[in-house]
Amino acid sequence: MKKILLVLAASAFVMSCKNLAENEFEITGTVDPSMNGKMLFLEKPDPTIGFKAVDTAKVENGKFEFKGTAKEPEVYFIGIKDDPSPAKKLQFILEEGSIELEMDKDSAVKSKRSGTYNNDMFSKYLESTKKIDKEDKNFREKNRDVYMAAYQKQDQAAMDKLNDEYKKIKEKREKIDNDFIKENPKAYINIFLIGQKASAKAQEPIPTAREEAKAIVNGLHPDLKKTEKGKELIKAFSDTPAAPVMPTEQAAAPGKSNAEVGSTAPAFSANTPAGKSLSLKEAMGKVTIIDFWASWCKPCRMENPNVVALYNEYHSKGLNIIGVSLDKEATSWKKAIADDKLTWNHVSNLKFWDEPIAKQYGVESIPATFILDANGKIVAKDLRGAELKAKVAELLK
Repeated sequence: MKKILLVLAASAFVMSCKNLAENEFEITGTVDPSMNGKMLFLEKPDPTIGFKAVDTAKVENGKFEFKGTAKEPEVYFIGIKDDPSPAKKLQFILEEGSIELEMDKDSAVKSKRSGTYNNDMFSKYLESTKKIDKEDKNFREKNRDVYMAAYQKQDQAAMDKLNDEYKKIKEKREKIDNDFIKENPKAYINIFLIGQKASAKAQEPIPTAREEAKAIVNGLHPDLKKTEKGKELIKAFSDTPAAPVMPTEQAAAPGKSNAEVGSTAPAFSANTPAGKSLSLKEAMGKVTIIDFWASWCKPCRMENPNVVALYNEYHSKGLNIIGVSLDKEATSWKKAIADDKLTWNHVSNLKFWDEPIAKQYGVESIPATFILDANGKIVAKDLRGAELKAKVAELLK
């Protein structure tokens, strides 16, 4: 019976594509009829403004349609006019063929995509991660206050216990990703999965980290290496330093940075998640922390609960934080901000290790922090946990 179903599915796919020329795509979508008359945008991720609309369609009788050409697979979104919320944008792979979308008007998570190889693979991956994503979310929600309480008391044993438990969840997620990549080597989303794996590996405090990260990227399927995103990923790792250094070594190395302790913090500005320009000067407080991080950086994400607790305790007394992300994808950046409840200011040029602010500050590994006094002078770098809290408390006396 299973073989018969597979044959029927393959036949349906051929029939749906037979009238399309080479490189042509056709998107047919359904949405709740309450959306009738609404305009939808076909959107492409844009590093400067977040999303760029390339086409529009009106919902009629609960249906919508887009047509065009695509020379290779790319990540695109369906957005609702007058509702810029990323949580409602339907993410899919734009590629040659007939693409079928089922759009949930309230939540992109509930939306579905199918009809072409890469959209079927995308759906398969999302289904495989559904259970572990729920476990991750439940753990964060259940233990966020517990972790913050332990942080306030400086109960290292309690914090270590929670970190160890969360690490096991992350290891399970990593296995799911690895299995998917192995079983579906040509799937387009592997570019992003492998990119995340390589980025995380590059941050490990070992001399061979960068070379091991390059090896992970080189494991990308040859077909994916030919795509624009595949080329970008390979270039990103070939252009970066041969090996990262430990933050303590980095801070001590002479001539490595334009932002040394005792100097005035270099001015900068970049776009916020909302696409508006924000400068360091505008984000300054009595004490300011510049926090370099990224959604793909595991050490950064593990440190975030500590930073949240610090911010909640001292923001009303004059502490401001501005996060500078080394992300490449706006959606991953915004999702991490929401998931980790990072309520302070954030900016990014979405250029990965080519982030100009990171270069300006001599940042070669993350997480990296710069602590500024009320005059914008750098008074400390790369403090964590109790040391960071003590420094902030001292400056706010």
